[in-house]
Amino acid sequence: MEQWIYPFGGRESTGSLLLINLLGSKGAHLAEMARLNLPVPPGFTITTDVCQYYYQHNKTVPDTLSRQVYTALQQMEHQLGRTFGDAKNPLLVSVRSGSPVSMPGMLDTVLNLGLNDHTAAALAARSNNRRFAYDSYRRFIQMYGHIVLNLDPYLFEDMLQWHKDQHDYRFDAELTAEDCWQLSEQFKAKVLEETGEPFPQDVHVQLDNAILGVLDSWQNPRAIRYRQIHQIPAHIGTAVTIQAMVFGNMGMDSATGVAFTRHPSTGQKILFGEYLINAQGEDVVSGNRTPQSIADGEHTIDAFGYKAMQEQLPEAFATLAEICGQLEQHLQDMQDIEFTVETGKVWLLQTRPGKRSGSAALKIAVDMVAEGLITERQALQRIEPSSIEQLLHPLLDSDAPKQLLTRGLPAAPGAISGIIALDSESAKVRAADGSAVILLRNETNPDDIQGMQVAKGVLTCRGGMTSHAAVVARGMGRPCVVGAQAIQIDLHHKTFTINGQKFFAGDRMTLDGSTGEVFAGVVPTVQPHISGDLEILLGWADKVRRLKVYANAETPEEVDLALKLHAEGIGLCRTEHLFFNPARLNHLQQVLTATTLAERQVVLTDLLPIQIEDFKKLFTRMQHRPLLIRLLDPPLHEFLPSNHFRRETNPMLGFRGARLGVTCPEIYQMQVRAIFTAWQTVKQALPDLADISIMLPMITTVQEFTILKQHIAAVASSMQALPTYRLGAMIEVPRAAIQASELADVADFFSFGSNDLTQTVCGLSRDDTSHYWQPYLQQGIFAADPFVTLDINGVGALMRYATDQGRLQHPDFVIGICGEHGGDPASIAFCHGIGLDYVSCSPYRVPVARLAAAKAALADRS
Repeated sequence: MEQWIYPFGGRESTGSLLLINLLGSKGAHLAEMARLNLPVPPGFTITTDVCQYYYQHNKTVPDTLSRQVYTALQQMEHQLGRTFGDAKNPLLVSVRSGSPVSMPGMLDTVLNLGLNDHTAAALAARSNNRRFAYDSYRRFIQMYGHIVLNLDPYLFEDMLQWHKDQHDYRFDAELTAEDCWQLSEQFKAKVLEETGEPFPQDVHVQLDNAILGVLDSWQNPRAIRYRQIHQIPAHIGTAVTIQAMVFGNMGMDSATGVAFTRHPSTGQKILFGEYLINAQGEDVVSGNRTPQSIADGEHTIDAFGYKAMQEQLPEAFATLAEICGQLEQHLQDMQDIEFTVETGKVWLLQTRPGKRSGSAALKIAVDMVAEGLITERQALQRIEPSSIEQLLHPLLDSDAPKQLLTRGLPAAPGAISGIIALDSESAKVRAADGSAVILLRNETNPDDIQGMQVAKGVLTCRGGMTSHAAVVARGMGRPCVVGAQAIQIDLHHKTFTINGQKFFAGDRMTLDGSTGEVFAGVVPTVQPHISGDLEILLGWADKVRRLKVYANAETPEEVDLALKLHAEGIGLCRTEHLFFNPARLNHLQQVLTATTLAERQVVLTDLLPIQIEDFKKLFTRMQHRPLLIRLLDPPLHEFLPSNHFRRETNPMLGFRGARLGVTCPEIYQMQVRAIFTAWQTVKQALPDLADISIMLPMITTVQEFTILKQHIAAVASSMQALPTYRLGAMIEVPRAAIQASELADVADFFSFGSNDLTQTVCGLSRDDTSHYWQPYLQQGIFAADPFVTLDINGVGALMRYATDQGRLQHPDFVIGICGEHGGDPASIAFCHGIGLDYVSCSPYRVPVARLAAAKAALADRS
């Protein structure tokens, strides 16, 4: 019989972290904690194999699953001395989801399962706490109704809010025992009204259906969208963990909370987290109540007079702190721990590697190396290259005038100015227009995932540092401020007030996710400097990577930035970009529209000294570092007015690149003369100046390259001193890739222009994909946008072929990539794998590429 169940707790712990793909993150970590004899309520985990079976067999479970579930349940009853469904001493359980990859808030959980009219009365009598029993019952009916019976959760939320309004309550914690009993009765009546069936009193039916409800949540829209955003495979499925309930809502000596062994935003080595007295776990993450800090000094006393856990429940805090240290040492990473305090005793419900900001991830990794917990190699493998981009987010200009409106909690770092959207649909509409959007919500919920994805920042009125908004925004790298309680939203009128001041959806504001401050209007930003921990980590990366990392840059300012970020060279100097300012653009337009050679030569004569000065500035900055200059490649629709005479209907495949050089050789001859002249001038002052590297764009045939090579040689021979130069072919069309062996005989190096190669291989226009691309991603036609991540099976196959053919002709032939894929971590790993020599990307992605190249090299050695 196949094993579908793995028990944990007591002597029955059969799982471990080695089985994380089978038990999910939650189940594997619970088993690991139980093996360490930590206080974990006993339970069992249904494997991810069941979820896979469920979707492969028309939403049915294996025949033997039920028998294994109830055998494991009987073992729990024996361990705890309580019986599931017993009218005197009932066992209650939670039914929790748990993917192998953390998906916070995306999947469903049912708490307090096993309650019915009889067991609720028994729980009240046995605990001598009627309020606790019926508070748990009304919560269970609400969760079961939403997750299992598919009822709108707002049906119950509205009833709860109406009840609180009638009694002038602000918080759920103010509900009395009688209130909770009344609500449980009203909730059951609502279930009957909506479904035509009474709320199920058979606890075994409850359990069977809750398991199916959790399995169903694997394919809910928000989970699907989250997996798409984070590139999580759909086939891995979720495990289901059934665990004995422990209760944080039993009174003033009970609580529930979340603890991080280090600060998730800053990485400081301090115990950080939040908790709520007399509550259950959903209260902390939902944002319905703003929780208190677990440690002194984080928050002030709350509305109920409760202090930090360290002072309010000192013995429980001391136990929790000791456990946190033990778990971090054992698991060698910062941990995110869910806990419950039941009448003074600490219980652990989950631990997992904590989600953290990019700066926190960096500090934690570097600190742990210094502490001897992990190695430099482990630190490099632990940091996602994309998270480094968070460290390059703009900061607010400290000298700029600011109008502070309010403060919340600093949930995710970075500064952003944008227009306010009050719901996800509005955010998507405004973002589609090109606006920077800040999503403002009372609190976010998992259904807001699409709004959060398109927003540049997130702001909430309620919730704490471990609320849904904080965790998801932090993982996405969005600046986020939560718990800004001075904000009141009126969705009906599309307005909101801050301390009585009225604002409208569409107004502009600025968030500082590092301080929690919210400002009126637009506040100027400044760019951060790379130093400290990032320099240390990237220094480790530079020691192990094989790929060189260049930058795409052409202006002196861009080159300076690239060098500041430790680019080893310029892998793409797009000479047409030197003409983007209005004065220069007029010259280029005259060149492109001239009808005679004489007309063109007049303009080119004027352009020659301008180009010489351009290249002198670049050579002077680059010195001994390589500078790969691409000759003019101007798609006409980007450089000529739309109403100008132009016969092209597809400019991206039109009169550009090498075709321009062959048809009008005088243009390339002017550019080459400018390059040679500038190099010779700078060489006199900088003897170690790198040799000249020129790239010919959009090469299609060997003959085309040879013709242009002859034109360039003619210019070189006309110089007073023959310059030293290398001439490279840009592989941007499939024919060039197929002819790579022949091209390698006439070219000195190859550079894949992957943006254009993607267009020509896939038949896609990078300017127009927004009109049709989303359905392709949603339906899995492409796994990712091929203009962001290389299409390995199509574009990648041609790149591999061209690389192999070039190296067959000349084993030391230099080959690189200069499209924006050169800054994408997955694409960099592929480039490493096929043996390229360098990647080139935009300056701000140079640090990302340095780390990604190191991780690719480490993966080779593992």
